[in-house]
Amino acid sequence: MNQLRTLPSYIFLTDDKSRLRAGWRILIAVILTGVFFNIVDWIRSALSMSGPTSLIIGLWIDFVVVTSAIYITRRFVDKRSFTSLGFRINKQAGFDLLVGIAIPFILFLIIYAVEYSMGWLKFDSFAWETETPSMVISQTFRYFVWFIFVAWNEELVYRGYIMQSLASGLNLTWGILISSIYFGIEHLSNPNSNGMAVAGIFLAGLFLAYGYLRTGQLWLSIGLHLGWNFFESAVFGFPVSGYDRPGLFHISVSGPEFWTGGAFGPEAGFIILPITLLGAVLIYLYTRHRKLS
Repeated sequence: MNQLRTLPSYIFLTDDKSRLRAGWRILIAVILTGVFFNIVDWIRSALSMSGPTSLIIGLWIDFVVVTSAIYITRRFVDKRSFTSLGFRINKQAGFDLLVGIAIPFILFLIIYAVEYSMGWLKFDSFAWETETPSMVISQTFRYFVWFIFVAWNEELVYRGYIMQSLASGLNLTWGILISSIYFGIEHLSNPNSNGMAVAGIFLAGLFLAYGYLRTGQLWLSIGLHLGWNFFESAVFGFPVSGYDRPGLFHISVSGPEFWTGGAFGPEAGFIILPITLLGAVLIYLYTRHRKLS
């Protein structure tokens, strides 16, 4: 005869009592990350770090803090390996990263061509026409490195820990939907954000989750995220999630915000819908003969 479960056991533990429920595990990861960041912020303030060196150190700190918090939670609270989140290292992982980076190039080339042909976008100049070649190369490289860290941290958190924890506690559909909704809401505080922006980031979350679904690993999603931010901003010159940084193309966007996304960038425009659908088709074509890892 099965023993009746106590109320605390029902609230906190999974049905087989092997570990905490998904919601509690996610909460622990969030709290642990917050504690680590507060400790690091105190150290940075005490050392009075500033300037370019501070930015580089800050990127590494973010990487270490986020990765450590998820690793500790995954290993000692979830009682699962960190690799099981989707970090198997093999030759296929390298291909997934490269293809993931390449797909957004195609997508933003199409966005650029459509908006230019519709008269919504005006090309002003190339970056090297107003800046020295060395400055352009340096700036583009810094953006690429920056977006590597962003892609790693956000994919580890959203498509890695949150989505997969919810999938184990509820099911994969709810894991994808809830993590993508949270991904969208988290961007609400970005400059020039609005309801369309949140909806667009939600769609981007589904798009990135599809990369994981088709491979069972996070490498394709990380490549897609990296390539999306890099080509959107550092190459084609669009605002990326509300942040307007100079790219290799200097452009002016004046078309209808409903389509272009205005100052937030294409993610806040209706153009994001057909583009993410096309991206999903490209992901499918790349992975159509793939057996899940």
